[in-house]
Amino acid sequence: MSAVLPVLSTRLSAAATAAFGTSYDPELRSATKPEFGHFQSNLALRIGNALGKPPREIAAQLVAALDIDDLCRPPEIAGPGFINLTLLPQTLAKAVNEPETFGSNGQRVVVDYSQPNVAKQMHVGHLRSTVIGDALCNVLRFVGYDVVRQNHVGDWGTQYGMMIEQLLDEGITAESLDLEGLQRLYERSRKHFDADGTFADRSRLRVVALQSGDPETRAIWRHMVDVSLDDFDKVYALLGSALTRQDVYGESAYNDDLPHVVDDLLKQGLLVESEGAMCAFLPGYLGRDGEPLPVIVRKSDGGFGYSATDLAAVRHRVNTLHADRIVYVVDHRQALHFDMIVTLARTAHWLDVPAEHVSFGTVLGPNGKPFKTREGGTIKLVELLTGAVDRADALLAGREGINREATARAVGIGAVKYADLSSDRGNDYVFDLDRMVAMTGNTGPYLQYAHARLTRLLAKAGQDATEVTELEDPAEQRLALLLTGFAATVEQVAETLQPHRLCTYLYDVASALSVFYEQCPVLSSEGETRASRIALCTATRKVLQDGLGLLGIEAPDAM
Repeated sequence: MSAVLPVLSTRLSAAATAAFGTSYDPELRSATKPEFGHFQSNLALRIGNALGKPPREIAAQLVAALDIDDLCRPPEIAGPGFINLTLLPQTLAKAVNEPETFGSNGQRVVVDYSQPNVAKQMHVGHLRSTVIGDALCNVLRFVGYDVVRQNHVGDWGTQYGMMIEQLLDEGITAESLDLEGLQRLYERSRKHFDADGTFADRSRLRVVALQSGDPETRAIWRHMVDVSLDDFDKVYALLGSALTRQDVYGESAYNDDLPHVVDDLLKQGLLVESEGAMCAFLPGYLGRDGEPLPVIVRKSDGGFGYSATDLAAVRHRVNTLHADRIVYVVDHRQALHFDMIVTLARTAHWLDVPAEHVSFGTVLGPNGKPFKTREGGTIKLVELLTGAVDRADALLAGREGINREATARAVGIGAVKYADLSSDRGNDYVFDLDRMVAMTGNTGPYLQYAHARLTRLLAKAGQDATEVTELEDPAEQRLALLLTGFAATVEQVAETLQPHRLCTYLYDVASALSVFYEQCPVLSSEGETRASRIALCTATRKVLQDGLGLLGIEAPDAM
């Protein structure tokens, strides 16, 4: 997985052409064991199967035609016909010294993530979307995309009609309420809405007034939004998220386009009236009862629902933001909704670029159920993050030479982020602070400590060595080979949108570094060996720092 890998692949493919007259993808992979070399190909097995000949015979012909003496040791044929390739130390050293870089790919990607709701405090449910979204934005920018972040804040719809109507009924002013007060107002209005049909009807009419621009309604709503965004900014700052106020493009931003969405769909014959609402019925989408599932674009009271807003967002991202790729970081429960919106947008010829749903599982408590407070309520995100910082601070007690407050924040927040990102995003995971902040195992603090330890070692070395020249020890080679795979790993994450692959890679690097420490003295070595090992440590530190940075995790110089 290095800059040399494409070269090896090209030459192996050329050997296949020379020997058999046909070009094949060699499918080179990193070897699973040291005795298999650095890379392995099953090309001979595939060609042998196609030609009906023994794979080892095919492998011998491929090796005979293969020109890689300048890069590798003589190839080896193993087992039924695998071709094993081992890089020359100088080839490996050059790959470490000249890491791959990315330029602009000329494409713009719009990433929709975080999506908190106005008048509600951010809770544990917003953690995954925000952390995964930030990491993916970092990775996509690294490989050359022009990244546009979109925080699709929930600031429109029925709940605001309920809250405004409740506020007016109670005779209180919007200015008297902070975010906690707004959340309590929402809870009261929800109960009122569910219990009183007359109030529910008035609330729905208030939504229509909001969407129509009624001045009094809009002024109250605007205050709710401003109070909420101020609080969101504080949470993002604590989390270390790159999201800013400029990235907020809430549901309300699409209000003016909603009638056009309906009109355009009507002109294309994609909407029908159903119980007073305007709906699209797409082929193949059925409910549990076998009845067709509707995409409700305009409700029976004349208001617009989430579907209309999401369709308008698609139009905006394609026509105004000129997206070449759209990524939605939304939990797995929205899979059907997302699929139907994308299908309708494509049917209406509004969407002609890739639109990918980055779904994710649920954060669970120790009991294996969705993470809740002891009272059964939703855990506020700020409380969860503060708890992680406090736990990290306790672990750092007594350590000297560190800014304890800043380091505790970096370690605590980093531990939470890494725990989230290191598991396959499609899976649920248990929120366990003791495991998250552990300094051993596949954790954020383990990687942060590896970086801090390298920083300390390089400071002690007192030598500015920038080139790896010797890689004779297997532990050196293993570490160097992993370092050359950084760019390819990041590119793979950009393609698959699976950040756990980068976490696994960084853990492998840190683990190989630990073995390197044990088997290859650095400070006590001498001459060219010492300089080369210092350069290898410098390269490793950069990979850990850059990799953690892409995950949105700080890399402290001391811990």
